[in-house]
Amino acid sequence: MTANELRKLYVSYYKERGHKLAAATSLVPENDASVLYTTAGMQPLVPYLLEKEHPLGKRLVNVQRCVRTGDIEEVGDDYHLTVFEMLGNWSLGDYFKKEAITMSFEFLTEKLNIPVSSLAVTVYKGNDKVPYDAEATQTWLELGLSKEQIFYYGDDENWWGPAGETGPCGPDSEMFYVNDLPDCSEECGPACSCGKYVELGNNVFMAYNKDKDGNLTELKQKNVDVGLGFERLLILANNLQNVYETDLFVPLINKWKK
Repeated sequence: MTANELRKLYVSYYKERGHKLAAATSLVPENDASVLYTTAGMQPLVPYLLEKEHPLGKRLVNVQRCVRTGDIEEVGDDYHLTVFEMLGNWSLGDYFKKEAITMSFEFLTEKLNIPVSSLAVTVYKGNDKVPYDAEATQTWLELGLSKEQIFYYGDDENWWGPAGETGPCGPDSEMFYVNDLPDCSEECGPACSCGKYVELGNNVFMAYNKDKDGNLTELKQKNVDVGLGFERLLILANNLQNVYETDLFVPLINKWKK
């Protein structure tokens, strides 16, 4: 599967489910001084996550180029890049957790043929302000994951956002590919950096807005922000070992070798 084929497969999958294609935006954010570069596909959509009506409706899909330097020390391994593409889809006050998780799961397992047994997921375990995400857990179980494939973490691992200091945020449920490696310890899991678990994507349930003082208020419009790692899925789709073996890099590498 080529990079272009994967992009088209993803967009068509969500368009078949009522999503409209939203144009990708510049790497330099417009009307957003909270960050220097676009770090996620949801950044241009912040006004619409806060209840402004989007001209394309309540279901969106796109492929957005992003820049991230937070994990720059990892660049050079099999999966991490500073500039990368994010496959994104959104519900702006339409469907919520169960529908989002189900579509993510079906895309990974039915369109990319990733075995269910090779997946692991994480779920928000809650705190004194926001409860444990029972709905996400129940949805994953109904889709066929075992209890052993579900891991629970707190704010450090399973709370997303906001992209800047303020804005929409909420608990998330991340999806991982499990490499055929032994556990590095008794605590080995998706939060571990041993290489056994590779994050494929994240289902973010944006139910809150964070103000400048760190206070959370519930949004009247509950949103879903799903982001999938394009390059990592391209590796899996072609049974490759790293991103540099994909057609995103091979032509350049071959040219440099000459």
